[in-house]
Amino acid sequence: MYPEIESVLDQHVRPLLRAHGGDMEVLEFTGDGVLRFRLRGRCAGCPAADLTTEDLIRAEVTQRLPQVKQVELVYEVSEDLLEQARAILRDHHL
Repeated sequence: MYPEIESVLDQHVRPLLRAHGGDMEVLEFTGDGVLRFRLRGRCAGCPAADLTTEDLIRAEVTQRLPQVKQVELVYEVSEDLLEQARAILRDHHL
């Protein structure tokens, strides 16, 4: 199933994301039809990410792959940002 998902993404989704300096990464496809992914590059953390998910990714993937029932954006905080927050907290408590 992953090759079919990647093919749809490469043909119909990633070119649009890349035009805005972003990309996406598939994290998992569950047995019950849920595709989980994260946005990368300039799309990661973008305020329009929910709209991107709904309007672009979900529509393209579910239309072309009926096995995919749901598409979920996984929000993640980068390790660099977490380390910056830890440093601020450490400095604040000294």
